[in-house]
Amino acid sequence: MNPPLRSHVRSRSRSWTLNLLYAWEVAGEGTPLEHARRILAHRRMSARYRPHVERLLETVSGNLPEIDAAIGRHASNWRLERLHVIDRNILRIGIAELRWLDDVPPRVTIHEALKLATRYGSPESPRFLNGVLDAVLKAGEGEP
Repeated sequence: MNPPLRSHVRSRSRSWTLNLLYAWEVAGEGTPLEHARRILAHRRMSARYRPHVERLLETVSGNLPEIDAAIGRHASNWRLERLHVIDRNILRIGIAELRWLDDVPPRVTIHEALKLATRYGSPESPRFLNGVLDAVLKAGEGEP
């Protein structure tokens, strides 16, 4: 089990992860983890954020087909490729945390996703993402 992290470290790590996933999608090559490692080889990141960022990226990258399938099941009337890139990647982080990282309570994961959506998404993003992540949780897909 990983040692507990302060909430601000986790929050900042999620922001880093979102930015790295965004860069991966824009580049359109490799896996999220491979692309992030190339970027991080040339960018500075505090040592306190790196372990959780890598953990999130490994989880998303290693489970991407399953995560994207869950988004497809619960994002009513939206195809994955039609979702805004920010919303899509916040959902990926949230579902990865809900499903595979059991050291964060589900409601905290959802709250943190909504904070990211408020900061980086559109005005409609928080409501939409809340609905999708809540549906994932209620369907039992958010349980490790």
